[in-house]
Amino acid sequence: MSQVPSNDKEPLRVLFCVGVTQNFFDLPATETGPVWQAYGQMMTALATMEGIKVLGTMDDDRLMVGKSDDAPWTFYIMADVADLDTVVAACNLFRTTMVGEHRLWKYGKIEARVGRALIIQGG
Repeated sequence: MSQVPSNDKEPLRVLFCVGVTQNFFDLPATETGPVWQAYGQMMTALATMEGIKVLGTMDDDRLMVGKSDDAPWTFYIMADVADLDTVVAACNLFRTTMVGEHRLWKYGKIEARVGRALIIQGG
């Protein structure tokens, strides 16, 4: 897993929200394996990108079943990211990760929420 470079700037706290779309659910069960493999490739590529430190993941698959039009999403990746260009490059993985002849974006989507770490006072 890559580490966010240490510099004068605080890393961006990013929540990558990933949704599986209807195109995936329209596939015969025998054809879903390559899509899941592509999701694995995308997640590995994101986790190993220079400037990204994955803090955690969460899968909504027990309480959210079916396609994701918007929230709730299918799964989430929280990460500290060096800069906005790196966030854009991570989202671009949906354009560059292939599933046979198609790009991953045929079967899913990604959005990034960018903010900063929240410091909880007191306690």
